[in-house]
Amino acid sequence: MAAELSPHLLTEKHRPTLDRTLDAIRSRAYWSPHPEHPKAYGEGGAPGSLGAAEGKSAFDAVLNTRIDLGQPGTDGWTGGETSPYGPELGVAYPHVDPDVLIPAMRAGMPVWREAGPETRALVCLEILARISARTHEFGHAVMHTSGQAFMMAFQAGGPHAQDRGLEAVAYAYEEQTRAPRTADWSKPQGKRDPIELHKTFTAAGRGVSLLIGCNTFPTWNGYPGLFASLATGNPVLVKPHPRAVLPLALTVQLAREVLTEAGFDPNLVALAAERPGEGIAKSLALRPEIRIIDYTGSTAFGDWLEANALQAQVYTEKAGVNTIVLDSTDDYRGMLSNLAFSLSLYSGQMCTTPQNLLIPRNGITTDIGDKTYDDVVVDIAAAVTGLLGDDARANALLGALVNPEVRARLEAAAQLGEVALPSREVANPDFPEAVVRTPLIVKLDGAKPDEDSPYLSECFGPVSFAVAVDSTADAVELLRRTVRDKGAMTVGAYTTSAEVENALVDVCLDESAQLSLNLTSGVYVNQTAAFSDFHGSGGNPAANAALCDGAFVSNRFRTLEVRRQR
Repeated sequence: MAAELSPHLLTEKHRPTLDRTLDAIRSRAYWSPHPEHPKAYGEGGAPGSLGAAEGKSAFDAVLNTRIDLGQPGTDGWTGGETSPYGPELGVAYPHVDPDVLIPAMRAGMPVWREAGPETRALVCLEILARISARTHEFGHAVMHTSGQAFMMAFQAGGPHAQDRGLEAVAYAYEEQTRAPRTADWSKPQGKRDPIELHKTFTAAGRGVSLLIGCNTFPTWNGYPGLFASLATGNPVLVKPHPRAVLPLALTVQLAREVLTEAGFDPNLVALAAERPGEGIAKSLALRPEIRIIDYTGSTAFGDWLEANALQAQVYTEKAGVNTIVLDSTDDYRGMLSNLAFSLSLYSGQMCTTPQNLLIPRNGITTDIGDKTYDDVVVDIAAAVTGLLGDDARANALLGALVNPEVRARLEAAAQLGEVALPSREVANPDFPEAVVRTPLIVKLDGAKPDEDSPYLSECFGPVSFAVAVDSTADAVELLRRTVRDKGAMTVGAYTTSAEVENALVDVCLDESAQLSLNLTSGVYVNQTAAFSDFHGSGGNPAANAALCDGAFVSNRFRTLEVRRQR
């Protein structure tokens, strides 16, 4: 039987999107084919997409059911997710025997390799299109596994994650097509006949790719690696975080459907859900068939992967200490508003949330007069309080704490120094069991930083440190040390001085960190835009990869040559 998704149909549907995406990653201009607004889906929106009520119904329908993927090696069922908002999800997933599943995944590689970069890219775009049509459903799935508030889960777990997946596909296509598929080679030999060869070049995947998912952003952090590996010819084994299985299980389900309809082996994408306490990530990571690993999570496990999974190309995003340097500003109120939002969004549970606010002891100059260190700290605290004073707004911005460890860390941080802004509990009337907390700001002295200084370690969650430094020059040097030794996913600064700006740029170029300067409006240091912004740099201890650049995809495949004498 012919494939339901023929190459012609895939080209007609998705080649224009691929071409537009290739233009975007070259120009770095704004582009997204995935609407951010919930009303863009359903009746009157994207054709075939689920609207708000339909998406919620689809999510509700999957609760307390089994998601049967038809995978080889299924030897039982597992689950146990509990929403950070309280309810148990009750979803059961296939538990697999990797000795059976992984050989089945490898069996599909030759046909997938032969399909070539364009067909692989277009199949990936069809998968993303089907995910996009169910964005409302995915929004609820992300919300109830990560603790994000619904609008953030909808956007970050939906269109923004889909954008990052599409971006990875475009980079994969670009890198794989640098060499032609065929070439005729003729070397002159003077009076003798030339030497002539016919050459073929094939982009071949390295082997099975293991995606180790994270709890906080299962799709946003998962899709780049998943689609980069799949588009470069590799089967992908998805090992979700045990608290956030559902969004990735739905992704695997859709991917397997599309692969089947396009005439490929569905086992090119498979799920490896684990039993409670099983901890299969280590054993999977060391298997010789695993040749690529994508991981987002703790530094300890990321370091272990890099040191031990030597048979694989390992891409990690770990912990960093994100820093803001405050020197001067020509929009003090805009700065306060921007910082308050950055500190509050998703209760600080983002790898990009600022932690350290480096403020000179003598204060900063602003458009409304000089402000002392204490003035600045008090005003930031007041801006956060004003932003989150209404509980409904607070719930919409904060979401819920993703796990008890974040709550414990928040409570312990209050003992580290003088509290400038205490964290308060926010009741969520829709989800009484949700643990919702506003940000904590603690004042610390940065005069003599050492390894025991609290601000030189990541304190993941709604915790920020207002660090008093002797001067802006000291702040710049502390920033350099922090990025070099601990890493950072983001760096921000406020200054009206060209000299200070140049010093900050030099530090970030030297130590390989992404810098945002003088953000005062609707762009925040936490957020990056696919196709234009690079998430992380891959050049400091926070991460060894950037989302997304050529390096993120180019080592997932090899170009193999066959020469034939003519």
